[in-house]
Amino acid sequence: MVVFEKPKFLSDAVMHYCPGCTHGIVHRLVAEAISELDLEGRTIGVAPVGCSVMAYDYFNCDMIQAAHGRAPAVATGLKRAIPESIVFTYQGDGDLAAIGTAETVHAAARNENITIIFINNAIYGMTGGQMAPTSIPGQITQTSPYGRDTNLAGFPIKVCEMLSQIDGAAYLERVTVTNPKNVKNAKRAIKKAFSYQLERKGFSLIEVVSTCPTNWGLTPVKALGWLEENMLPYYPLGVYKDKYAKTGEK
Repeated sequence: MVVFEKPKFLSDAVMHYCPGCTHGIVHRLVAEAISELDLEGRTIGVAPVGCSVMAYDYFNCDMIQAAHGRAPAVATGLKRAIPESIVFTYQGDGDLAAIGTAETVHAAARNENITIIFINNAIYGMTGGQMAPTSIPGQITQTSPYGRDTNLAGFPIKVCEMLSQIDGAAYLERVTVTNPKNVKNAKRAIKKAFSYQLERKGFSLIEVVSTCPTNWGLTPVKALGWLEENMLPYYPLGVYKDKYAKTGEK
């Protein structure tokens, strides 16, 4: 009897992510959600620019690569042109919260019926470890060697909190994948986001607070500890908006 196997929605390609990177975990959770909802044959993904640009190699569905930051706009066009499809974007913080801020905000404002998986690792991963819009105060990066100075660089953008103020957004939740309990909760949130799209409830975004051991200069294990000690106090986990939550639902 098979009790555990690779989701059919994941390809057989070997992932290129660095040791300890949590992209691979999130890829699996997305694949499991799609497979369990029986959405494989109607799902279209949008890959942006950044570490997640090669997502098109890992998901067994049609994928379109968008210009930097434009994934929500591309996803909007896909969903409106093929409304019966399930459309998702898979984006990092440098893509979604920097050059793509406008696309994200306006897709939420229009309540576009798409799903966004947002990876927040507080740094530009692919391009060498520069300070990102989500780098926390005092965080050392290649472009903030003495730590992020809020007097010079301003404060990090809290995406879920920001979007929660937009009337159009239907479902926003921040999760992480640092331990089995958190992985289970992240899967629940991702599956719920796809279910909301299936039910035509509108715009959903799941923010996954993630690690980048290579650019943080830490081992995979120490990166998980740094995330929990430093990122989670600044980016608290939880549901930030759910228009359709049942009374008493957790």
